[in-house]
Amino acid sequence: MPPSTDSNAPPQHKTNWKIIAGLWPYLAEYKGRVFLAATMLVLAKVATVSTPIALKYIVDYLDQNRGVDMLLWIPLILVGVYGALRFGSTLFSELRDAIFARVAERAMRRVSLRVFRHLHNRELAFHLDRKTGGLARDIERGTRGISFLLRFTLFNIVPTLLEIVMVTSILLVAFNVSYVFAILVSVVIYVIFSIRVTEWRTGFVREANNRDNQSNTRAIDSLLNYETVKYFNNERFEAEQYDAGLDLWEQARLKNRLSMAVLNTGQAFIIGVSLIVIMAMAVREVANGQMTLGDFTMVNAYLIQLFVPLNALGFVYREIRQSLVNVERLFALLGDKSAIEDAADAKTLSVGQGEVAFRDVHFSYRPDREILKGVSFTIPAGHTVAVVGASGAGKSTLARLLFRFFDVNSGSICIDGQDVRQITQDSLRTAIGVVPQDTVLFNDTIYNNLAYGRPSASEEEVHYAARQANLDEFIQSLPDGYSTKVGERGLKLSGGEKQRVAIARVLLKNPPILILDEATSSLDSISEQVILDALNEVSRQRTTLVIAHRLSTVRDADTILVMEQGAIVESGAHSELLEQNGYYARLWQQQQHNVDEPEQK
Repeated sequence: MPPSTDSNAPPQHKTNWKIIAGLWPYLAEYKGRVFLAATMLVLAKVATVSTPIALKYIVDYLDQNRGVDMLLWIPLILVGVYGALRFGSTLFSELRDAIFARVAERAMRRVSLRVFRHLHNRELAFHLDRKTGGLARDIERGTRGISFLLRFTLFNIVPTLLEIVMVTSILLVAFNVSYVFAILVSVVIYVIFSIRVTEWRTGFVREANNRDNQSNTRAIDSLLNYETVKYFNNERFEAEQYDAGLDLWEQARLKNRLSMAVLNTGQAFIIGVSLIVIMAMAVREVANGQMTLGDFTMVNAYLIQLFVPLNALGFVYREIRQSLVNVERLFALLGDKSAIEDAADAKTLSVGQGEVAFRDVHFSYRPDREILKGVSFTIPAGHTVAVVGASGAGKSTLARLLFRFFDVNSGSICIDGQDVRQITQDSLRTAIGVVPQDTVLFNDTIYNNLAYGRPSASEEEVHYAARQANLDEFIQSLPDGYSTKVGERGLKLSGGEKQRVAIARVLLKNPPILILDEATSSLDSISEQVILDALNEVSRQRTTLVIAHRLSTVRDADTILVMEQGAIVESGAHSELLEQNGYYARLWQQQQHNVDEPEQK
């Protein structure tokens, strides 16, 4: 019985022909090269199949003229022809590979780019659930599998089948049908055995891949959370968990190796028995005078010539089956459509004033838990609206819906009267700048992380944005300045420094709409005020949605919305909300008490 696989494994009975047919677009890009490579393939096989015939005539001429004066130039010419055919076989094969190389490499490039784009087009929910290590393994194996299928399906299976047809035809003409029958029976038994055992082995291949994904996912996740591992002294625990995954992978690989030994042994046995039977037939005919020594040599050469690629065909078939397993996971990944897609008639967002309106918005991440319950409010053009409330009230969800990481369940979100679901995601996100609560930087220089906000920006514009975010002085103090590497996920910078980088690159992007999601949460009081002054200055020219937990950061907002359990319970300016002495006033008093408490001790 094949081993079970994880729940994420693709269907095991997916039609292999559909996978192979999916490779055609990558071949169609270079039809001329494919045709020329196929021509070289045929010429190589013709030369290969002709070689034993030349060898037969050499042996027959030498045997028949032994002990008499012979014309030496005749066997020398035959030897020359024999050598030319052998060289031609190799030459045409190498030319075939050289011509086809561009096709295979370009296919790997195309599919890698296609997967990369597809992953970036997937919705946020997909990336929140993904396992990076396993996903990376699937992409790596899948792209390698495509290259293998393109090369070996065309250049091993097809040539071997062509060679079998040519050899059997020659034997049928030159000798008798018994040789053809014996070879065909051997080939059929060999192919049936190889297919049956390989299908049995496929389950072990899938299991080994799944275990490899799991162990790699664990390793990547642990390394990405290096600091957390250190905080809790869990290096040994992580090593044990990783080793447990490797143990399962080792067992799966062992099953794979043992099953391969069964396959190799069986194939070798079939070839050995076939050689014995066919050569015994030839020996008997030579002894009876029905076959010349040259004929015997030709039969022997054809058998060796036939069974060597046939044995290779067994290997290729095994590898093709494994490649199909790898490619089917990749194609399954590509086949999953994004939950957030542009409408068929989506238009480009036209930002005039920049007014943002939420109209009776209902939303839930899961059907059994509604997050937003009929939220309605408007951010007038150029105004700043802040949303405050306890954790889990739905504040950050508003930003995610406006940026269209998710779509509303009902209601609508409009920019200048245009429903965000009816405009292209690219134009929507071009018009919005986001400073997230948790800033993750690329493992690159500070300059490149800043310039990421607008890669086409000039150096002076990048420096100006850094000055606006109160970051320029800090950068100048570093030994390498703007060329300083920030490390994996920006771990070489403090939380406040990373957040100022995020603010600077949004300022560089210069969008008409801003989303500030706890944008100053990691800053000290002095830096916070400097950044707030800069943001307030920038916000005067933009429509701004501020998500905040600390109420002190939103006192200057034009309107403050107070959310509780997915609904807006209060709204107004800071002073107005304090006068109401409601939920906002209680939050304000509580936060002020927490700030003053250390000074009272």
